[in-house]
Amino acid sequence: MHEHRDATDAEARALASGVRLRILRATLDEPLTNREIAEALDLNPATCLHHVRTLVDTGFLEALEVRRGRRGAREIPYRATGKSWYTRSPVGASSMLEAFLAEIALVPEDERGAMTRLGLRLPEEQMEEFRDRLHALIMEFHDRPRDPDAQPWSFFLSLHPDTSQRRTGR
Repeated sequence: MHEHRDATDAEARALASGVRLRILRATLDEPLTNREIAEALDLNPATCLHHVRTLVDTGFLEALEVRRGRRGAREIPYRATGKSWYTRSPVGASSMLEAFLAEIALVPEDERGAMTRLGLRLPEEQMEEFRDRLHALIMEFHDRPRDPDAQPWSFFLSLHPDTSQRRTGR
């Protein structure tokens, strides 16, 4: 089991891009070439390669053995290493939100699954319990073996101070 750790400056910069986070998601279960990543994310291949190289240089993506692609061209498939899951980045929140919004926009409304929004007012010790239990549940499912035949799902969670009461002066 890996321990969570703080990102280096280079790692934090790499994770500060919603596009890079989407590349990591796209290559999580299946290695993809730069061309395949660019097509999947609707990116220019040169722009995509810049992001891919940044992720490889920081260890978030790994280059696999060269293969022959269409018309016999040499292609390098890339696969996410999973390192980003264990790397805490101070600049990652906005890039995670950017990646989430780009991904959810592609999912039809009737396929989005459960969405919920909840306001809480708990004493600090109960908030800490809430955070710990959420983290334990997420890690339990994260650590289960991935079933290559199962439908892939994405999960986004944000716990933050509620600002709605601040506007009303309460």
